Amino acid sequence: MNRKFFLLVVLSALLAVSLAACATAAAPAEGGAPAAEGGVPAICPTLDPAACEGAGLVVPFEEAWAGSGHADAAAEAFVHWNEDDPAEVPVECAKCHSTTGAQDFQGADGSAAGVVDAAVPVGEVVSCVACHNDATVGLTSVTFPSGATFDDAGSSAVCMQCHSGNASTVQVNEAIAGQDLDTVNAELGFINIHYFSAAATLYGGDAMGGYQYDGKSYMGRFDHVEGYQSCADCHNTHTLEVKVEECASCHEGVTAETLTDIRMMGSLRDYDGDGNTEEGIYYEIEGLREVLYAGIQAYAADVAGAPIAYDIAAYPYFFNDTNANGTADADEANFGNKYASWTPRLLQAAYNYQVSLKDPGNYAHNAKYHIELLFDSIEALDEVGVEGLARNDAGHFDATSEAFRHWDGEEDGGIVPGTCSKCHAAGGLPFFLAEGVSVSRPAQNSLSCTTCHDPSAEFALYQVAAVPFPSGASLTFGENDESNLCIECHQGRESTVSVDRVIAAAGVGDNVVSEALRFRNPHYFAAGATLFGTEARGAYEYAGKTYVGRNMHVEKFDTCAECHDVHALELDLEACTTCHEGATPQDYRVVDEGETPVDYDGDGDVEEGIAGEISTMSEVLYASLQTYAANQGAPIVYNGARYPYFFGDTDGNGEVNGEEAAYAAWTPALLRAAYNYKYVAADPGNFAHNSTYALQILYDSIQAISGGSGVAGMTRP
Repeated sequence: MNRKFFLLVVLSALLAVSLAACATAAAPAEGGAPAAEGGVPAICPTLDPAACEGAGLVVPFEEAWAGSGHADAAAEAFVHWNEDDPAEVPVECAKCHSTTGAQDFQGADGSAAGVVDAAVPVGEVVSCVACHNDATVGLTSVTFPSGATFDDAGSSAVCMQCHSGNASTVQVNEAIAGQDLDTVNAELGFINIHYFSAAATLYGGDAMGGYQYDGKSYMGRFDHVEGYQSCADCHNTHTLEVKVEECASCHEGVTAETLTDIRMMGSLRDYDGDGNTEEGIYYEIEGLREVLYAGIQAYAADVAGAPIAYDIAAYPYFFNDTNANGTADADEANFGNKYASWTPRLLQAAYNYQVSLKDPGNYAHNAKYHIELLFDSIEALDEVGVEGLARNDAGHFDATSEAFRHWDGEEDGGIVPGTCSKCHAAGGLPFFLAEGVSVSRPAQNSLSCTTCHDPSAEFALYQVAAVPFPSGASLTFGENDESNLCIECHQGRESTVSVDRVIAAAGVGDNVVSEALRFRNPHYFAAGATLFGTEARGAYEYAGKTYVGRNMHVEKFDTCAECHDVHALELDLEACTTCHEGATPQDYRVVDEGETPVDYDGDGDVEEGIAGEISTMSEVLYASLQTYAANQGAPIVYNGARYPYFFGDTDGNGEVNGEEAAYAAWTPALLRAAYNYKYVAADPGNFAHNSTYALQILYDSIQAISGGSGVAGMTRP
């Protein structure tokens, strides 16, 4: 039962009891309030404080409501139209700025829902019956200005009816359609999202409340921890205050004054480029907004040819900066001096600047969405640049990445299938650890804290003794070592075993094309399989060859968590440089004292980093694949960003064109070598995880596909 419905049931029950009691209650003393049996005041049947106060009837939660913004009769939200003639709240505003208008929009007054039919006389606030009425019982749906409708709002749907903003990407695009982005258009005016658009922030890229640039991916609905996902979960619905005491159960020591200092471990980038990654995410947004404002002012002066200044308290917010001092002075911040030199590009960025300011709780409602909007606006203006700024998070928390956006827009509504959900849905790994299987799950923005930390055990890491790999091997860094969690996903999805299985099923010779064969994708970032080498058999290992096992690095640096920050995923490079010399890890190469460096790739350079040796061998393998395929009469080309990666090179230009289809002329020999080429490419850290294993599989693949000639001058470790 949703909370709103429950509340109405309780109120109805109390009302029924009170009215029954009133029927037998003694008449009140002169000037006194009517009382139910036992002297308890009766419940106001209309829930209208103004109507019931004089009668002495009780309105539940009236005292809490009376101190809220919804009850502030002197607020601009309710007095803005007092001096108009006639003094009334117009139809386009009445839904959220009067109780009568709210009921009209909801259809609680018997009219059609979804529209306000008439202006409302001034003098109203948002009272109890604006939210508690027959039309709002069971309401769970909200429609945003973009046209997007969501049916999962629950009891907070009534809040979102008003806190969804008045504009979106759609309205901005309609205004600038067909125009040159950098040409001033006198017909353009500023578009205002309106105030406290918290719901638009919460639903992020799904609601499109901010201006979303073409070709960019945006954070969708913000998924907080279970039980704190909506307006009513986090705010007292009558006082409107944040339930700070409940926040403190996870955000230790937080107070109403320090909410802006909260920053989670999934937000470790220096978004605003100020060098401070310890400050609250609120301040990262604030820093980006300052950079955007500088970009807006520079663009307005340099491109639009008219300096601009902003005033958050004066409509329509952007004004001509007539004295070019960078500030909207008192004599400038007036409607007659509104900014009128808009270009479409300037309007897009200014709209997002306003969006960021008009939801003061954006840092809690959906911080990443606002970071994306601000970054993209700065980048689009290109006046101050984005160097030093950051838009996206580390891989596990990058809501815009293909790893989490792959299923968006699909016919099934964005469902991550059971074959993928273990690693591509926040709840997938915990479910797998508990049940031993994976099931389909809704697509999500990223992994979360509870992907690895058990909320029922004070957020301790889940315990994993050993991890099964695609080859059938069960491997471990040590019983319940924290890095075992990492290799649950970073193990690839294929192995020597699976490649041999499909080749055997095809039943053809090494150099015979078979329609039964198709490319086997080892998948991405199989670092665990690389690190364990032949123990995992993640790459294709050729029969008769010997391969190295687990890469045992120096003590304290031989597991995932010992080398990588487990949240930011970055390497502890400072620790690396105590032993390794070189500007980057790709430059590292270890040669024991007294030994002669080995030129594995045969290019004559024995001083390059071991990553360079692997890179050259990969290039030689790709050239060998292409030569082999061409000799077979079916040229091949590779594109690592486009599934299934290998395509028929029908025009022979060495590039994948739009009309070229997946490669289909596979032979067992070509499949083995192509699998290894992709395996090495899909683990960009192979040089550190297990360089010997990477060099061995590359050497063997070149040797096999070229008949031995391709490895002339090379050395197999």
